[in-house]
Parts: sequence; C-alpha cells; structure tokens
Amino acid sequence: LEAADELAGEGIDVEVLDLRSLRPLDTDTIMASVRRTSKVLIVHEDNLTGGLGGEISALISQHAFAYLDAPIMRVCAPEVPAMPYSKPLEEAFMPSPARIADAMRKLAAY
Repeated sequence: LEAADELAGEGIDVEVLDLRSLRPLDTDTIMASVRRTSKVLIVHEDNLTGGLGGEISALISQHAFAYLDAPIMRVCAPEVPAMPYSKPLEEAFMPSPARIADAMRKLAAY
C-alpha cells in the first residue's frame, strides 16, 4: 500500500488486492482485477521459485491471458533457503516498498 500511495503521487493508479485467504483462492476477484487493469504485479514473501506467486501467475495466464498488456511480474524474496535472523539481512530479504514501487513503475511503463 505504501508503494501504491507513492505511485499515486506520480499519477500511476494502482489497484491492490490483499488475498486474505490462499485456500480457497479468490480467483474471481483476481481475474476481475486483471480484466480492469490489464497488468499484474505479484508480491509475496516466499522465494520466486516454487512460491504461490507462480501458481497465481499460471492461473492468470491460463484464464486471463487475452486481457494482459504486459508480462506478469513478481517481487519476491531472494532465492535463499531460509529467512535470515539478522535485522539487516531480514530487511534485504523482504520485498520492500522501494522494490515494489520500482517494479510498478517498470510495469506501468510497459
């Protein structure tokens, strides 16, 4: 939300879906958002490979590909085996508002 607020000040309108439940997954809401916005940025705290974001991306590609104006992008944790305990490393691990905003800008410019 912090990144979306930052981009609103730059004239970039962002729709944020906060999936409160992953099972069942609210695919209807996801697909409706794709149809409205034509772009998707998936943000989650898991690794890029094998994370739920890949499954959501696959569902969007299968059911809403025709609505996409850009490739689906993801901001995730780095490809490391576990979340670090050190505060500076934890901050580097987690998707930050700055990383999210940067990805949003790239997606909006696509």
